[in-house]
Amino acid sequence: MEQGYNYRFIWMISLVAAMGGLLFGYDWVVIGGAKPFYEVYFAIDGEDNAWASGWAMSSALVGCLFGALLSGAITDKIGRKKVLILAAILFTISAISSALAASFDIFIVARILGGIGIGIASNVSPMYISEMSPAKMRGRFVSINQLTIVIGVLAAQVINLLIYNSHPVEPEASTEQLLNSWNGQFGWRWMFAVETIPALLFLVLAFVIPESPRWLIKKANTDHEKIKQARRVLEKIGGNVYAETELVNIQKTLLNQTHTFGYKQVLNNPKLLKVLGLGIVLAVFQQWCGINVIFNYAQEIFTAAGYDVSGTMFNIVITGIVNLVFTLIAINTVDRWGRRPLMLFGSAGLMVTYTILGACYYFGVTGSAVLVVLLAAIAFYAMTLAPITWVLLSEIFPNHIRAFAMSICVSALWIASLVLTLTFKPINTALGAAGSFWLYGAICLIGFVFIKKHVPETKDKSLEDIEKSLVGDA
Repeated sequence: MEQGYNYRFIWMISLVAAMGGLLFGYDWVVIGGAKPFYEVYFAIDGEDNAWASGWAMSSALVGCLFGALLSGAITDKIGRKKVLILAAILFTISAISSALAASFDIFIVARILGGIGIGIASNVSPMYISEMSPAKMRGRFVSINQLTIVIGVLAAQVINLLIYNSHPVEPEASTEQLLNSWNGQFGWRWMFAVETIPALLFLVLAFVIPESPRWLIKKANTDHEKIKQARRVLEKIGGNVYAETELVNIQKTLLNQTHTFGYKQVLNNPKLLKVLGLGIVLAVFQQWCGINVIFNYAQEIFTAAGYDVSGTMFNIVITGIVNLVFTLIAINTVDRWGRRPLMLFGSAGLMVTYTILGACYYFGVTGSAVLVVLLAAIAFYAMTLAPITWVLLSEIFPNHIRAFAMSICVSALWIASLVLTLTFKPINTALGAAGSFWLYGAICLIGFVFIKKHVPETKDKSLEDIEKSLVGDA
């Protein structure tokens, strides 16, 4: 790395912004461990309540979609920092409300609020980090957001396991025994309540970080104070020469651009429409590659592989550890190997892994062999598609439409996630476990071909240079 950068400052602001990712990961996964207990508490267990059970699990997705769209509408108006503060407030309210929910309706509202927080954070956290990071290390710092997501996922898995094990329930416990157990009355509430601690910390620290200099310059017009603020932030990142160079480059890309950008302007500009389409495909592919079914339906997948409840819970934690380790590897390779090679490597790796996994289910292979293949799939995803997609989405859009375009792509990502979640069981029923994973393997092959043909390399380029290469003066 080049000398002269204030690494301590860059790490600090990146880690604070990435706390949105940590809460995203925790809030996304915590419900899985609480599910057996809140379902009996709210009397939504059993086949007769399948819709209510599914609504409880997927209601946060509705919030995610709304949060992504909301962030696109307000991020350019009020700034990245204020929107991060809003996300922290929503996470805090959701954690407290979920833990104290006295009725199913209150619980659903709390989950939707948490989903809105996730939708906002998944959009703004990587965008903010990207706009604050020097080009040569931007991939590493944006990947920190994915690292904190993974840490949040693993934290939820471990905390769920610890809370459950503090008052374990007999494997063959009846519904009444589950309801009257400590976990059935209080344990599941503590699983949600723990999120309040990082949410409040995020809320406090979000007030400390500066506003994005690119947003300040975009909103400056003739407001010299905003230009001065942007210069001060840039100087703190890389010194006087860096600040002057970045200031000039950013102002050039914003010259003669409208300060509000919407659907019509993008739809009427082929170059902008093309880059927006690229972002949407990448966002959808990150979900439709199929890896999230392993996290969302871990119980069914491990049961089909021959594991009991205890083994399944332990294996879920193992998947979280592998996810974390290979995300760390991604952070150390993204700025050395480049975005495009990693995306191609991940697509090909998942395609091969799913082919093997489908064969395991087809030929009745169970136990540790299936676990190893599943962990390999998670490793490929954690090192490539999971973090690098967010890096690319935060890089490829021009300054003047970045917030708008990111919100569209993140919305597409959450719609794709909802479709993936809702279709897995019907697909699994129709095709079986083997056919399901072979289908996801075919999707990964399509993704590989698309990436090879359309995805550019953005390593070592400034956001302004990327803008020039992709859209020119559009």
